[in-house]
Amino acid sequence: MENKLTAIVTGANAGLGFATAKKFCDNGIITYVNGRNKEKTLQACEELGPNAKPFILDLNNLDEIPDAIVKLAKEAGKIDILVNNAGINMKKEFLEVTNEEFQNILHTNVLALFAVSREVAKVMKENNSGSIINISSMAAQYGIPKVIAYSASKTAIDGMTRAMAVDLAQFGIRVNAVAPGFIKTNMSSKALDNDPERKNKVLSRTPMGRLGEPSDVADAVYYFATSESKFTTGTVLPVDGGNSIGF
Repeated sequence: MENKLTAIVTGANAGLGFATAKKFCDNGIITYVNGRNKEKTLQACEELGPNAKPFILDLNNLDEIPDAIVKLAKEAGKIDILVNNAGINMKKEFLEVTNEEFQNILHTNVLALFAVSREVAKVMKENNSGSIINISSMAAQYGIPKVIAYSASKTAIDGMTRAMAVDLAQFGIRVNAVAPGFIKTNMSSKALDNDPERKNKVLSRTPMGRLGEPSDVADAVYYFATSESKFTTGTVLPVDGGNSIGF
């Protein structure tokens, strides 16, 4: 039991977070599945099997994060891996976005990520090792219409990934990011199937000509989570079928 790796994956009861938690659990990593919704999170853990443990917390409640991480670390004994996957998006015309809407997205996608990372890094520092993986986005690589706050938040995550990598290297903690392109999830399929023009645009500028699978992102996260990437820190890896360089 002692030598098993322990991970936290935020926003892990669906989508890319769930795919990542599955990759971890299947590879013998004890994985704390974070979600706001108790029912959905317990259901996800049941599907993921005995290596999955529920970690029910709304990360927007910043003041609750320190105690929750201390408690989790006590129960787990250590935290080896943190995947900052939880995030929200909103499609809206730039001129109509309110200050409050903009702030809400930054609060969840940037502030909560910062607060969780800070508290987990304190635990990782004790063991002089750890890997933090942030989930970025194509929205940080180029301009995508109608997602101003999301774009700002994901670009902030890329900058934070580099700054955190430099700050935390002295404690044996590595920090990297994965930037998914267009991946086949329930959410994206619904959005693209309802908008054939957007779907064609996405596929025509993706050299590999198709959408990615959630497992493609999970595989990249797993690489950063394990010793396979032990000399890699401060990088942002696009997993996008070439979308970010496609013409």
